[in-house]
Amino acid sequence: MSETATPPTADVWRRAGRRLLAHMVGEMAYEEMITPRGEGADRWTLAVDDGTAYAFTARRGGFGSWHVDPDSFTRTTDRGAKDAWDPTLFVTDAQKTIGLPGDSLAEVVRDLLATHTADARLLQAVPDAEALADLPYEDLEGYQTGHPCIFVNKGRLGFSAADAERYTPEARGAFQLVWIAVHPDLARFQSMAGTDRPGLLREELDDDQRTGFARRVREAGGDPDTYQWLPVHPFQWDEVIAPLFAAELALGRLVRLGTSRDRYRPFQSIRTLMNLDRPDRLNVKVPLMIRNTLVWRGLSGTQTGCAPHTSTWLRTLAERDPYFAETGVIMLAERASATVPHPVLDRLPQAPYRFHELLGTIWREPIHRHLAPGERARTMACLLLEGSDGRALVAELVQRSGLEPVEWLRRFLGALFPPVLHYLYRYGASFTPHGENVVLVFDEHERPARIALKDFGSDVELLPFDLPEYAEIPDRVRAQLHRWEPGELAHSVLSAICAGHLRFLADIVRCQLGVDPDQLWALAREQVLAYQERFPELAERFAWFDLLAPRVGRVALNREQLMGGGFHERAERDAEFDVMHGQVDNPLAPR
Repeated sequence: MSETATPPTADVWRRAGRRLLAHMVGEMAYEEMITPRGEGADRWTLAVDDGTAYAFTARRGGFGSWHVDPDSFTRTTDRGAKDAWDPTLFVTDAQKTIGLPGDSLAEVVRDLLATHTADARLLQAVPDAEALADLPYEDLEGYQTGHPCIFVNKGRLGFSAADAERYTPEARGAFQLVWIAVHPDLARFQSMAGTDRPGLLREELDDDQRTGFARRVREAGGDPDTYQWLPVHPFQWDEVIAPLFAAELALGRLVRLGTSRDRYRPFQSIRTLMNLDRPDRLNVKVPLMIRNTLVWRGLSGTQTGCAPHTSTWLRTLAERDPYFAETGVIMLAERASATVPHPVLDRLPQAPYRFHELLGTIWREPIHRHLAPGERARTMACLLLEGSDGRALVAELVQRSGLEPVEWLRRFLGALFPPVLHYLYRYGASFTPHGENVVLVFDEHERPARIALKDFGSDVELLPFDLPEYAEIPDRVRAQLHRWEPGELAHSVLSAICAGHLRFLADIVRCQLGVDPDQLWALAREQVLAYQERFPELAERFAWFDLLAPRVGRVALNREQLMGGGFHERAERDAEFDVMHGQVDNPLAPR
């Protein structure tokens, strides 16, 4: 804990622990890492190692999900039964039951403690649902609770307590970026048509600051018109760039220009930053030498280089396809990118991948450039938030809309599904449209109107065979994009949207809106069927992806994280599809 951070109270720490324990047990049971035994009336018992047992209350839901009551846990040993709230005690109690390798346990405990600390900070500060609904886009990001499918979702290995105080979303702070200039022999720049380096810098930096930065390049013996300028996260500058690019700094091939005048704040992804002082300026995605959830959070040079080109293709499709115009979908294009391979480490193919992802930037359009008068934006993840009053944000939004809950949900799903389905079925392209990558756009009455999609640098995937629709993608870009079988691409809907968001939302609308989860799934099914009825000529592709199959594969992200077997240290990022474990009933299937 940094000197300036206020430690949570004992009550808040225990409440955050109960929630994290419930999240952990629910997702482990969902992924069949543990097998609770039913005792009737939604009561369950889990026998773990050495005679210890945990009892709790949980409701079952769609996709085989578990919705665990955080306040229901008791832990029984040969010394008797006590209330349970400590997730680290649970994971050590259950190591053999889970099958967690001994050399991974300490890292899991470390990630749990970091996540617990961040969760306690969120819990201590979150306002009530009415106040959450009033927050602007930038401020609401600071109260999001992280990836719903991964329970150790705020591990952030590499951050100190002081770093967490400065640079995490829940800190809700602001900081300036370090700007550097890099010799043209070292840097690679790509952009969409209509964006060039001088124009980009005019957008992002004031005239007098550009003049001062240019002077610093000349003083170092370089040409400011040929050097590539890019922003760097202050953590990355201190931890990575200054020490590992020391030779380039000494030789004037990399020049520290100064700090941004504008202040920035992270989105939930931490390495993507929004401009607080000029929200109309571009968001920037920058690498961080931290490990969070499944990977080190650098920027792959290959994927970063593809970003403007995939953005061009996706944006072009959206602009000329009349169906996309009907949906009103916004594609938050990644207008430009820059990558700087390390002069030495880039020649070491066996080095862990994080050493190949040290320096670069993606410049992405902000949502503010695309909103009509009266519209406001929130990431879809906000629908899973609960205020300090125990009331869900979605309940507040539904009340403000004046609509009945079912009609509000129908409009939400009617904004969400059509553009994602059209990219999948018509163009054979998938993204990862989870809660953070989908931005909901609401009208002046808080009614869902349309969506924006983002993150095209690393998350665009194609089929393993070329479709005619792929012809406009440059050959060198098409060769770099991941290619997955149709059943795997279908998980852009089945896992990212349904299992990754709707299975959690279903329990919230049951408890807070009085809407039966089956009705939510029926509304989602309506969207798929309506699309298929609209485009019967795509029947072959409907069969390829089979979103309405009775049983579908279960993506098991926690298994991948906990049982990864050292994949964090590999020379290449894991390019395989997510770990799958078994199948679950598909609530989208016709009843």
